[in-house]
Amino acid sequence: MIEKPLYALGLIDESLELMYGNLAIGVGLIYSYIPLMILPIYASLEKLNINLIEAARDLYANRWTVIRRIVIPLCLPGIVAGCILVFVLSLGDFISPSVLGGGKRMMLSNLIQFQFSSARNWPFGGALTMLLLLMVGLGSWFYMRVAGKDGVVEH
Repeated sequence: MIEKPLYALGLIDESLELMYGNLAIGVGLIYSYIPLMILPIYASLEKLNINLIEAARDLYANRWTVIRRIVIPLCLPGIVAGCILVFVLSLGDFISPSVLGGGKRMMLSNLIQFQFSSARNWPFGGALTMLLLLMVGLGSWFYMRVAGKDGVVEH
């Protein structure tokens, strides 16, 4: 049990409430979507020219400078694609908040599902659906602005 060592160190005074809360939903969503974030980043890192990193090291750039000035700008399309992929899928996820939140916590997709199924408030459900569609569209527009049509970062 995780609580006993934390009690012994004096870090907590009472039991941790991990289930049926926002922390449980956040951990569950991160656990579910971290592979979908890693995959586009890995794909962009795989295309990275290693000679650029070696050249920067030959010019006495330290590791943090190489990461900040070479690796991150060249991998930015993969980072943005991973963020948008995770963002869009987490917006539509209503099972994880239902199970991990115990039905007490509501995300946008849960609210839309509730409006159409139980509350029978179709106009509000439709408005929320359009809001969700607008958010997805803005995410796609942002990706197209950051990465051009050929997937290369525009400067």
